[in-house]
Amino acid sequence: MVALRRYRGGMVRKVFVLDTNVILFDPQAMVKFGNNDIVIPIAVVEEIDKFKREMSELGRHARLFSRLLDDMRTGGELSKGVKLPNGGVLSVELGGGLQLPVEMSMDKVDNRILALAMALKKDQPRRPVIFVTKDINLRIKADALGITAEDYEPSSVEPDQLYAGTAVLSVDAAMVDEFYAQKKLIYKDAATQLKPNQYVILKDSVNPAHTAMGRYSRQLDSIVPIIKPAEGLWGIFPKNAEQSFALDALLNDDIKLVSLVGKAGTGKTLLAIAAGLSKTVDEGIYHRLLVSRPVFPLGKDIGFLPGNIEEKLNPWMQPIYDNIDFLFGVTGAKGRRGAGKGGQELMNQGLLQIEPLTYIRGRSIPQQYLIVDESQNLTPHEIKTIITRAGDDTKIVLTGDSFQIDNPYVDSANNGLVYLVDRFKDEDISAHITLLKGERSKLSELASNLL
Repeated sequence: MVALRRYRGGMVRKVFVLDTNVILFDPQAMVKFGNNDIVIPIAVVEEIDKFKREMSELGRHARLFSRLLDDMRTGGELSKGVKLPNGGVLSVELGGGLQLPVEMSMDKVDNRILALAMALKKDQPRRPVIFVTKDINLRIKADALGITAEDYEPSSVEPDQLYAGTAVLSVDAAMVDEFYAQKKLIYKDAATQLKPNQYVILKDSVNPAHTAMGRYSRQLDSIVPIIKPAEGLWGIFPKNAEQSFALDALLNDDIKLVSLVGKAGTGKTLLAIAAGLSKTVDEGIYHRLLVSRPVFPLGKDIGFLPGNIEEKLNPWMQPIYDNIDFLFGVTGAKGRRGAGKGGQELMNQGLLQIEPLTYIRGRSIPQQYLIVDESQNLTPHEIKTIITRAGDDTKIVLTGDSFQIDNPYVDSANNGLVYLVDRFKDEDISAHITLLKGERSKLSELASNLL
């Protein structure tokens, strides 16, 4: 995969041919390749024109790219190349004279872009010509034609390399006892070995059953106990260590940003909503619990469904309603039976709000507990848009599974959720937990592992 730092510097100027999906993913990509030549095929400009009228994130990216390209015309003719501030040269090319194999029709835009890349490679044999696209099949086709193809990854983290947010520390029995007695433990080299708000399991090196769970506080430079609600949380009790860590992060008012990553059935959304209800309804720390998820694709008009806006949203928001119904006892949460319409009553009182992310741009959200479900379908730019909506005393919780992605413009390595986890792992106001064990049911757990 291409990393942007590889574009900067170097002895030989490279030629980068950009595909349409790169522009739609990052409209400013053309200025991020350093001191090299950037080629935008005219076919890409034609495709971008089809998106510019959309009221979605893709439409906004298309319009931004068109404005940037138009502004660059003041620096010269795009057909001859325009100097970029970083030393690179941007040009718009009409097409190449080479023909592709008969199996590849020139009627397809993708194939015309490949033909241009082949022409550039033939015209400049001593310079590396690199075709940059986020389309896997197009990279395969380029490779078959002898064209160097790379993915555009401004900041990517493979799921197996993602910061887990937890650690197991092997310690002496006396240290475990000290932690229980003093309610904190000063651990040698914790500042270099642990991230802020990283959760740890202190395990006796002699007796593995002698353990303790804690969280590293950088302010105290110590491992401190986690929050454990004695009576559970709205009838919910943590069933494993990762869920206990998640509840601590969700209930800690000093942690303003929480990310929960895990496969289906690990309890991400249920724990987040239970904590949000506790903090909003029971304690009154926040004015409202706002639960949202992308109506995929983000920003797409939902007018195709019949009914008013609430009826249009029901199919998209049903997973959230399912969790709230469970907490209120409709589907059998212990200790909460008979609460049937409590969720609707909270919405009528303004304490609970469920809505799509479609209209979040431009909003300011102060003193609210905001949960964004299925956030693995968001791009890094969309994640930034959401986080920057947070006003004073707002807490944001993002949940998702990097292996359940519906957005064709992101994947498990470059979606907004993993991007956020990687960028915020060293910040004092954030915490991350990777939940590993499914607790929904034995069948759900088997399906997640075997299918």
